[in-house]
Amino acid sequence: MTRLAPDTVVLHGHELSYVDSGEGPAVLFIHGILGSQGQWAHLVDKVDEDHRVVVPDLFGHGASAKPTGDYSLSSHAATLRDLLDHLGIERVTLVGHSLGGGIAMQFYYLFPERVDRLVLVSSGGLGREVNLVLRSATLPGAEQVLSVIASAPVLDKVEALGRGAQKVGWKPGADIGAIWRGFTSLGDRHSRRAFLATTRAVIDFGGQSISAHDHLGAVTPPPTLIVWGSKDRMIPAWHALSAQRAVPGCRVELFEGAGHFPHLDDPGRFARVLREFMSADG
Repeated sequence: MTRLAPDTVVLHGHELSYVDSGEGPAVLFIHGILGSQGQWAHLVDKVDEDHRVVVPDLFGHGASAKPTGDYSLSSHAATLRDLLDHLGIERVTLVGHSLGGGIAMQFYYLFPERVDRLVLVSSGGLGREVNLVLRSATLPGAEQVLSVIASAPVLDKVEALGRGAQKVGWKPGADIGAIWRGFTSLGDRHSRRAFLATTRAVIDFGGQSISAHDHLGAVTPPPTLIVWGSKDRMIPAWHALSAQRAVPGCRVELFEGAGHFPHLDDPGRFARVLREFMSADG
């Protein structure tokens, strides 16, 4: 796998990091909360042979800036529109994971003329239910708690426990690895502030506060693929069936045994399903 050095562009006065690889119809991958472009890196080589692949770090994540400001779905969608304008890309297939799925749907709602196809992976915005861990980030005092549990001494102890467990046969799955990498990114206050602002823009203590169902009836959806892991503990897999009822003709792929990151649990199958979907008549 070739790891490409990311480029940067200044948008809205802040640096946004992104990878741009390949030629052909454009595909824009959008990660979720605590994610980064690295979660899609293994797919670049599988897709950029005949597609132009764009993989950004959202503001507040990865190597992109973490400014004080608006972290709503509409703000992220507008930033991605501006990135596409900078790159001279008119139309894309959007592939969004978790929060990124909510951003992808909002992007389509705001800029439908820019979207060829929509791929939602364990997507937010399709129901109220979400894991208690994310809901707890909306509580008063969450920033102070995060500053303690994401501190270097605590992270070092947890990592040491993990190494010890692996020596006796424990094998962390894709979910644990991805969530752990995201959690370790919260060591500085700018990252914690951006994480809390992003979370609180879409979640309250009762669950997800933004629903795509409010808008689905107002637009004609593009060809849509929904991918979910059957053992997703962050957002329940039955949200995929709810979305299928709301979006006539959409395709649903359930990855049996996979968690919240089916594209990491079974990357080979995910790449095949994605390429088949993008090549099908729609």
